Amino acid sequence: MAEVSAEARIEAPAEKVWAQLTDWSAYGEWNATHTSFPGGGPSALEVGGTFQENMKLMGFPAEVEWTIEELKPARVLAIRGKGPMAVTVATRYTLTPVGDGGGGGGGATTVRIDGEFTGAAVSLMAGKLKDSATAALNESLRKLAGLVT
Repeated sequence: MAEVSAEARIEAPAEKVWAQLTDWSAYGEWNATHTSFPGGGPSALEVGGTFQENMKLMGFPAEVEWTIEELKPARVLAIRGKGPMAVTVATRYTLTPVGDGGGGGGGATTVRIDGEFTGAAVSLMAGKLKDSATAALNESLRKLAGLVT
């Protein structure tokens, strides 16, 4: 198994970050591993909803069949998917408001992305996968912040 995570403070309220995070038509503008949604993004943003995503991991194309496992609007989106070579991929986005929580429209959000890769193929390349995925997560957070601030 390979686990990765990245965290950043984004100077925007959680609701604004969430709106960008779940804008499937603009997903590729910030998600560094995303290449396309063959059938569009999730038709329904709800637990149990499924969607397919084409990604690029360590320079290699990968198609993942995702299922939404946990959903708390403007707080948590957790998805788990089946990728190539019997690899299971999990991604969890956690948004935590900081600063002005008084409803004044201001404030910032701490965004954390946790990723997990499991499967026989992962153990062969865990080190490189962790390095590549961590770099992609950090780049994604930087781009996400640029879109909402």
